[in-house]
Amino acid sequence: MSVKNEGLPTVEQSNVWESKMSKQPTCMNLFRIYICSITLLSGCTLGPDFVRPKPPAVERYTHDTEPSATIEVGGIVQNFEKGGKIAHDWWQLFKSASLNNVVNNAISKNFSLQAAQANLRQSEATLQAGHGIFYPQVDLGFSPARQRFSPARFGSTSSGSTFNLYTISTTVTYTLDVFGGERRGVESLEAQKDLQQYTALATYLTLTGNIINTVIARAAYRSQIDATKQLIGVLQKQIDITENQVKAGTVPYLNVLNLHSQLSAIAATLPPLKQKLSQTEHLQASLVGLTPAEWHVPDVKLEDLTLPTNIPVSFPSELVHQRPDILSAEAQLHSDSAKIGVATASLFPTISLSASYGYNNTSLADLFISNGNIWAMAANFAQPMFHGGTLWYNRKAAIQTYEHSLANYRQVVVSSFEQVADSLKALEHDAETQQAQLDSLKASDQSLSLINANYAAGLVNYLQVLTVNSQYLQSKIGSLQILAQRFQDTVALIVALGGGWDNGAYPQK
Repeated sequence: MSVKNEGLPTVEQSNVWESKMSKQPTCMNLFRIYICSITLLSGCTLGPDFVRPKPPAVERYTHDTEPSATIEVGGIVQNFEKGGKIAHDWWQLFKSASLNNVVNNAISKNFSLQAAQANLRQSEATLQAGHGIFYPQVDLGFSPARQRFSPARFGSTSSGSTFNLYTISTTVTYTLDVFGGERRGVESLEAQKDLQQYTALATYLTLTGNIINTVIARAAYRSQIDATKQLIGVLQKQIDITENQVKAGTVPYLNVLNLHSQLSAIAATLPPLKQKLSQTEHLQASLVGLTPAEWHVPDVKLEDLTLPTNIPVSFPSELVHQRPDILSAEAQLHSDSAKIGVATASLFPTISLSASYGYNNTSLADLFISNGNIWAMAANFAQPMFHGGTLWYNRKAAIQTYEHSLANYRQVVVSSFEQVADSLKALEHDAETQQAQLDSLKASDQSLSLINANYAAGLVNYLQVLTVNSQYLQSKIGSLQILAQRFQDTVALIVALGGGWDNGAYPQK
């Protein structure tokens, strides 16, 4: 607690000033009294000064060696640029104009983002209103009244009188923030404003990640549906050929049953894929602020998207200053820290000043004549004495609220580091899985080419061709799935790192 007393008037200056004031009790002089009182009594702030928590003392996200790049798959290597900065429009990394349009639509029309931005504007207005506590409150009043006066109240036997009374006055009140309770309250409001700002940023980041994922998911489901339909067509041809062979007595009927079983299993995967496709399209519509009936889904294919090859990865020490959810938790912690000061100041005296200046008269025309002049000055001092422990335990509750927020903050930080580590490892393993799937697809493609050549030479029957073709399509479906997963894990890593909102103009409304 510190008291500032720079620039206070000397005793002689104060005596001269008070002499002048006693002769001229005007509104301006009353205001000067307030300024002097504020200078004398303000400057003491109770409660802890907020200190930003230190980030975890680690230099990498993973326990073992942190990957710097993925293996090369199909001529593509994803490099993790340590200490790099993510662009605010990071979705441009996928090099798809259709994807860019969907993201921009979502940013401009999403209702959740608009609601978060409205909450931010509301908190900014509340903060501005809170700053009003630092200024004198000035009110102007006019009161016309008709009264009957009874001299009997003062022991007189004379008759009473009825008259009009007009009063106009200016009242100035000011509560001296001697112990900083009001300053801590405004500090808490500033932290709440920061909380709403970072909540809006978190909504923005989540929105961009979700809308990109829906585009990727829809493209993947569409490709898987097409490949599954081709596979079903191949199996149906196999069944037709096998049934003919059964009729010719060359193969047992069990072969047909086995193929039907395989066909049913593959066909059963088609409705869930179609349902997921529909849900993805409906979610996409919702994210851009439209109903499913209004939304025209852009036909983005997986081959229209480019897998980012250079992904900036922030240093661990920078992550706590980039992720909106961490910054939101920090703002809540700051707000709760300031509330300890508010609760502490409530244990100490409150001092308020008030003054009024005006005129009253029985005639409205003579309202401003000198003999109707009225003025008053007053000071109020209130020291809490006994409140049944309420104020003391309110302070203890504020301290525990701060401890709760501190634990939440630390958990958010730990979870954020976990998400980055998960995403880095996921991309590393995705590349390995995709390589295995491509090897399988390459082998199936070679088998298909070889079996087609043998079929053309009359060395194998068509049923063998269809069997190999079925294996190829199954490998293709697996490759599509892992490619889509790799796209989405790339999105997850960028979102986990904060999405680059601090490196460009965040859209405000």
